[in-house]
Amino acid sequence: MVDAGHAKATGWGAWRRMALRIIPALVVLYVVLLIPDAEPPAPPSGQKQPFAWNQDQLWSALEAQFAVARSAGCDRLRAQIDSSLSQLDSLLAKLAVDSVGPEDERLALLEARSFHPGPMIAACPERLREYIDLYSRMREVIKRQSQRWNLNSPAARNRLYRLLYGGRAAVEEIMLQAPPEKMPSLIPGNPEPSSTPAAEILGVTIHSGDLLVSRGGAPTSALIARGNDYPGNFSHVALVHVDEQTHRVSIIESHIEKGVAIASIDDYLKDTKLRVMALRLRADLPQLATDPFLPHRAAASALADARTRHIAYDFEMDYRDYAKMFCSEVASAAYAKFGVTLWMGLSNVSSRGARSWLGAFGVRHFETQEPADLEYDPQLRVIAEWRDPETLYKDHLDNAVIDIMLEGADSLETLGYAWYLLPVARVMKASSWVLNLFGAVGPVPEGMNATAALRNKDFSRRHDAIKARLVLKADEFKKQNGYTPPYWALVRLAREAKRGM
Repeated sequence: MVDAGHAKATGWGAWRRMALRIIPALVVLYVVLLIPDAEPPAPPSGQKQPFAWNQDQLWSALEAQFAVARSAGCDRLRAQIDSSLSQLDSLLAKLAVDSVGPEDERLALLEARSFHPGPMIAACPERLREYIDLYSRMREVIKRQSQRWNLNSPAARNRLYRLLYGGRAAVEEIMLQAPPEKMPSLIPGNPEPSSTPAAEILGVTIHSGDLLVSRGGAPTSALIARGNDYPGNFSHVALVHVDEQTHRVSIIESHIEKGVAIASIDDYLKDTKLRVMALRLRADLPQLATDPFLPHRAAASALADARTRHIAYDFEMDYRDYAKMFCSEVASAAYAKFGVTLWMGLSNVSSRGARSWLGAFGVRHFETQEPADLEYDPQLRVIAEWRDPETLYKDHLDNAVIDIMLEGADSLETLGYAWYLLPVARVMKASSWVLNLFGAVGPVPEGMNATAALRNKDFSRRHDAIKARLVLKADEFKKQNGYTPPYWALVRLAREAKRGM
């Protein structure tokens, strides 16, 4: 009979010998996996100049006027509001029938008149709908005028941005001062006619071939929206397909995690969306005059392509190569097959900081198709835009944090990563590669290496830390002043929050 103590000792000895072999091997493997990747190549310098408002005095004056308007009361402001809105309405009526270039002085006057009633409307939100209607008209007038402009000229791009982005910013500042029940979640746009199959989405008739631009809730979504020469509100583009027989809606889009995929409208809306805008090709485009069903055929082609092959996410943002696709390429590639070139004005990322940080995530092409710039394409009409108070405020907080972080990037702040986690990240990348082979999503996005994934984690951590401090400062601002901090105040507070870390 074998002695139990001897057997136990023999067992422990075997485990010990195995551990003495395995532990050194794991240590060696860990050390090998610690070997860093080569640093991404330094992006070339941008050839263009990023847009800058440089109007701090105007923002301060608008905020001061808001304070005066709140004290005055809406009864005393009624005549001034009526006059201001009437002047804006009159100017829009003239611009709607004239042909003007981007440098026409009347457009500068339109910008000034669009801002002028803002502080009074913010103090009297019952007039908000009138102001929104005028903004929607202004957007339509300007987009029609821009059909004759060269969208790659700085004068045209600057004018479009100042009026369309600036007008939306003014509307949203008023929205965020209004009680939630006064803020409309849906702002209808131009009901552009379409011959393609249709379905109703969130109370709006959407046609096959329409484009949905949206803003995600992740810090990287804010970076995509803000990190180009014309900082914007959108980070994602999706293409709508509506089945001719069943009217079932399919959303074709490209995700960082899994590349091009097809979603139901319910699944599309389940993902965090801080805002959504629907765009549609103009019915009077020559291509659509010849083939009114062209948008549906483009959407059907994209749907078939997504079903028949795996299309990885294009981290390089090379809009000319359709082997891989980032979100904008899903739309531009589909329409290019049928002779429609979207993004008449290409996007540029010129600032040193944005190029450096986007390059750290794998971007190699800095003249590309940014989601936010699609709004300015004169081939497209705005059909509707959805937002709500909670997500709109989150959007503004995230934007302010990213704007301040990009200031740091321009001052040569770099994205680091926890070097000691590199072996773990590489193991997770290997497991992701295996999962990707079977069509599943892994913890590290396809096309992103382990180092880039860790840098992204560091970027998100920094963003969240600054935002947490910003939220506290914004709450304190509201307690002291009695109103929600406007965007320029959020930027100032975000700068203080970052400086105090």
